[in-house]
Amino acid sequence: MERIRIGIIGVGQIGKMHVQQYQAIPGAELVAVCDVNEAEAQRVAGQYGIPHVYSDYRKLLERDDLDAVDVCLHNNFHAPVTIDALRAGKHVYCEKPIAGTYFDGQSMTAAAEESGKKLHIQLGLLYRKETKAAKQLIDGGMLGKLYHARSTGFRRRNRPFVDGYGTPYFTRKETAAGGALLDMGVYHISQLLYLLGNPSVERISGKLYQEMDMLADRQATSGFDVEELASGLVRFRDGLTLDIIESWSIHLGGFEGSSIAGSKGGIRLPNDGSGAAAQPFSFHSTVCDIDMDSTIDLDMMDIRWHRLRENEDAYDSSQHHWVAALQGRVDLLPTAQIALNTMLISEGMYKSDELGREVTAEEVAEASRSTAVKL
Repeated sequence: MERIRIGIIGVGQIGKMHVQQYQAIPGAELVAVCDVNEAEAQRVAGQYGIPHVYSDYRKLLERDDLDAVDVCLHNNFHAPVTIDALRAGKHVYCEKPIAGTYFDGQSMTAAAEESGKKLHIQLGLLYRKETKAAKQLIDGGMLGKLYHARSTGFRRRNRPFVDGYGTPYFTRKETAAGGALLDMGVYHISQLLYLLGNPSVERISGKLYQEMDMLADRQATSGFDVEELASGLVRFRDGLTLDIIESWSIHLGGFEGSSIAGSKGGIRLPNDGSGAAAQPFSFHSTVCDIDMDSTIDLDMMDIRWHRLRENEDAYDSSQHHWVAALQGRVDLLPTAQIALNTMLISEGMYKSDELGREVTAEEVAEASRSTAVKL
């Protein structure tokens, strides 16, 4: 199996997770790590046996023995580093969201096209067993015509930093660009866009909230100026609709899982069980004039598909898929385009909240500006 030589840019909380995940992937070879905190980069490199360490990512990009880099930085740093890496002849894996704005995301996809290199965005829910089952049912015609979907994400009181984990970089527009919507909503919205076939957005409405109490000292230190709750509605050009609610913090006991409704059937994806009873994947249909609510043995499905399907391991995780695509074993899923559409929706919700009205996809794209920050 061809070895894929990778450099990691950023070894904070997410970067360390990526390093760990690559350890279990045959064919992935970590050659170098980079972080502005050189001491931490040295520590991580020593722990995982990575031979080369940098504090300036531009020096890492000068290496001619790297096939790809993995960008694990905060949102507004994504575009400059990714574009530099693509222009340096490297394939790029980038953390979600694609960038801080739609404008910057477009710049990244354009750079990938110009360079002829692959751009992959970390949309982890695409590789979950329930997403695979849902895709199989949709592609098999079991839902019929899809017409409405619901994206949900729940945390009861789990905002970065102010509720005791993570850093203030998650809570400031200058580094993160947004809050709950860009941190967690990206996962749920992109999962549904993938299952819906990544339809073209027509109109977006949204409302953002930051209403719940915070510890005063944490609030002051964090500079918390992003949303803790986002809600919205998206109209697509083919008649589909999508409603969205994403929470970092809300006085409720949980949300139901995301769902998709079709003319012949519907699916409900699992909730995360936070503060509420865990909800399994389910398929809903009518058989012989009988309403059926069905559950699926996802574990057995997964075992069978791994036994019988060639390269099924290429869909075990976002990192597995990335390495397999670079090895030429599978085609890369269109994660960059899905992530870009997700950013269009997210930025549309921000613009709608700002203007107090529904907005069109065109006016969101035209109004989008760069928030990129160069290292």
